Amino acid sequence: MSIPIQIRPMSQNDDIDLIYKGLSGHDISKPRDYVKRCWEENQSIKRVTLLAFYESEFVGWGHVVYKSKYPYFVENGIPDIQNFDVIPPFRKRGIGSILIEALEENAFAKSNTIGIGFGLYADYGTAQRLYIKRGFVPDGRGIMYNNMPVEPGSQVRVDDDLVLFLTKTK
Repeated sequence: MSIPIQIRPMSQNDDIDLIYKGLSGHDISKPRDYVKRCWEENQSIKRVTLLAFYESEFVGWGHVVYKSKYPYFVENGIPDIQNFDVIPPFRKRGIGSILIEALEENAFAKSNTIGIGFGLYADYGTAQRLYIKRGFVPDGRGIMYNNMPVEPGSQVRVDDDLVLFLTKTK
């Protein structure tokens, strides 16, 4: 029996409202301006956004950004999987695995190495486990804050900008 999950690119202008409304009211909501910017970057091929649907209902999205803001990825031409989100009531149904597999496939079409990052607090626990299970490994540069190395002895805020980046090779 197959799971009723479909993955498709963000390809219609109506997708802006679909995504914005679908994510709203959950801990993964995004500003409408951000969703619109993602649409524009899809049109200029700076990013590819894939949408996940469960029984025809929008349930998540993820992006492959071809020019990351993380300097190591930029210097090495590593595509960056970003903002990988599945709406909470739809988690634990295999949607995330299918979506990230599609994102990886897209990124591997451009590079033999792909990257991803995650936050270091408990809200990222599911993502941390998923990425490691899928074969991503730390890039060896330590933790970053705002894409810059955290030096030993320094103090940083534990928020979404405190990230460990990982890579995966074909």
